[in-house]
Amino acid sequence: MITISVEQRSDCQSSAKVPQRRLNIPNASNEKPLPLGTSPHGSTAGLTLILLTCQLLAGCHSQPVVTPRIGSNSVDAGAVAEKLRTLTSSATPSENGSANFISDQHNARKVYEAIQYSPAWVREGKATPEALAVISAIESSQQKGLNPEDYDASHWPERMAALKAAPGNAETVANFDAALTVNAMRYFSNLRIGRVNPKPLEFGIDLDQKHYDLPQFLVQKVLAGSNLADVMNKVEPQYLGYQRTETALKTYLALAAQDHSQPLPDLQKTVKSGDAYSSAQQLGDRLRLLGDLPQSAVADPNATTYSEPLVEAVKHFQTRHGLKSEGRLDKETIAQLNMPLGTRVIQLEDSLERWRWLPADYPQLPVAVNIPGFKLRVFSDDHTIALRMNVVVGKALNHQTPVFAKEMKYIIFRPYWNLPLDIVRAEIVPKLLRNPRYLAQKGFEATDQNGHIVAAGAVSQTVLAEIKSGRILIRQKPGPRNALGLVKFMFPNEFDVYLHSTPAPELFNQSRRDFSHGCIRVEEPAELAAWLLKDQSKWTLESIKAAMQSGPDNHQVNLTRPVPVVIVYLTAIVEENGEVYFYNDIYGLDGILNDALAKNQTNR
Repeated sequence: MITISVEQRSDCQSSAKVPQRRLNIPNASNEKPLPLGTSPHGSTAGLTLILLTCQLLAGCHSQPVVTPRIGSNSVDAGAVAEKLRTLTSSATPSENGSANFISDQHNARKVYEAIQYSPAWVREGKATPEALAVISAIESSQQKGLNPEDYDASHWPERMAALKAAPGNAETVANFDAALTVNAMRYFSNLRIGRVNPKPLEFGIDLDQKHYDLPQFLVQKVLAGSNLADVMNKVEPQYLGYQRTETALKTYLALAAQDHSQPLPDLQKTVKSGDAYSSAQQLGDRLRLLGDLPQSAVADPNATTYSEPLVEAVKHFQTRHGLKSEGRLDKETIAQLNMPLGTRVIQLEDSLERWRWLPADYPQLPVAVNIPGFKLRVFSDDHTIALRMNVVVGKALNHQTPVFAKEMKYIIFRPYWNLPLDIVRAEIVPKLLRNPRYLAQKGFEATDQNGHIVAAGAVSQTVLAEIKSGRILIRQKPGPRNALGLVKFMFPNEFDVYLHSTPAPELFNQSRRDFSHGCIRVEEPAELAAWLLKDQSKWTLESIKAAMQSGPDNHQVNLTRPVPVVIVYLTAIVEENGEVYFYNDIYGLDGILNDALAKNQTNR
């Protein structure tokens, strides 16, 4: 199995080349580019924080601007300064070759004003160590899920050669310097907060904006800092899941570059253990490449039968790809085996992009639900996973679970289910038209806005009209038949989505679990409640189970402190043991992301 281990990062100085990406991904929106450090979508600012916060900068807004010790003995400083002033105020970007130079001029001008229009990246006619480190990072940025051409990667050899050939030429020095200033800010911004604004891509996390001053960061931390490698590493999200995904991306880039195998042939019928299978050797080669068949495993190269160790390797592969782990070769398994590794690369890149949209850190690590993986994870204080369980999410067709972040504040044992009006109109009203006693027979109640019951038996036409209008509400009584099960976990939000148990636990046995109206059903509700209430001694696992089975109805228990809940959408995720899992894009959100990024490339 391919496993990913996260080591201390020390690769920002690397100049290793990486294979070309099969789908180029840009960094802007399809609107007119704005200055770096602001959002291409207006005040929403590429999701939150711009995530390069003062937590990272250790009080950047209270420190005086530091002028780096940069100078030149061989270049006319006055001529360079004049050229830099022109470049950062001119209406044409033609001198530096950067497509977005005009949009970045404001920030570039602030950098040069802070250092008195001296070159930031050139000393005595040569590129500084900081310049070489940033250029190296740009050239290898595909290994971080970015598009090197967003930062003029193909231009840097030519610019370096021009600088070497004419180290005393003021125009050459200024062009080189201004271009690197612009691209360095763009690179750091993209690496920290992502390349696009997530709001139009149906990523509903909306956090308070924290303005980050990119010019000040560049001057104080990059140009005048004492440990550039550390600064560059800290720009990225510090989540272990992000780091593991980044490491996995490097592995899959290498695999994609070396993979020249032919697809496995389509199946006419499902192949079971012991069946004849003429492509057994080819299957073994594929599974060995992907790591599901250990290198030490002995397989007959002339085998024409599907048997061990291939069966066990297929089970492992199926587990990693969200399929039923039965060891049978079916059409879906063959389709996943034949998926181009370039597609896996893009899934990992998309996941890194979404990781960058998350806040820099939380006061407490969150409860996280990954929609396409149908999994809930609870994180301990040391960032390890304390709980992991299956979930059921919203139907892909009409009831997609939204992606957002809120704080869980309380739990309700034996809850009522207050039906949303759209469900009442679509599902309850037609049944009442056929059977006026449907509510009473199925454990529902009709109430007024204050919760007083207005219809306990048959529903009259007058009441039905009020139900249709929304003036009379429908709720399901607490108990084992309640659609929410016996407990729900509340994090108030505009979507009216929450976690809850279920009277239909058999659905957790399905490999694809998008069955709900949008809320999220959890497989182990009592264990989740015990973890959330672990600081309240009254609430043991036993007392929680008792409250669910026989306690008072609609019993609310407040959490001692709010717990963040994040609903994410990652079709590639790396587990703690380093194994990489891939999931289907059930809502099409990866497709939307990639389409948006491709259009941005066209409109740069």
